[in-house]
Amino acid sequence: MIRAVHHVALSTPDLARMRAFYRDLLGFEEISRVSWPAGQDKIDAVMALRGTAAETVMMRLGAVCVELFQFEAPPQPAPGAAERPVHHHGITHLCFDVEDVDAVYEKMAAAGIRFHSPPQDFGTAKATYGRDPDGNVFELQQLL
Repeated sequence: MIRAVHHVALSTPDLARMRAFYRDLLGFEEISRVSWPAGQDKIDAVMALRGTAAETVMMRLGAVCVELFQFEAPPQPAPGAAERPVHHHGITHLCFDVEDVDAVYEKMAAAGIRFHSPPQDFGTAKATYGRDPDGNVFELQQLL
């Protein structure tokens, strides 16, 4: 029934900043860009919202896509915790498989990306968690 996971979507207050993060630091390529004005009933129905207006960018790396949304409308709620703990219900993190976790960690840390710790060796994998510019957690993993 389900063939594969196609993409994960993230809503952001700063589309340009998140696009740069995924493109410049993680190597994703932009494959499409879509925007719509308020009054698109089909989109509103799918999202269970009213009066949506947004711009989206679909980014791809290999077989995985990340869709970034910046909503113009409806108004945003008050911001939640800047760094939602990973044990809270919901999506905890995105995991990116890398060839050399130490090299990727060093490159990203030098670019100002915050990590919870340096990569840790777990025997079958070496991994660490970091935060994207909006505070979403991502994992870098190298299978050993």
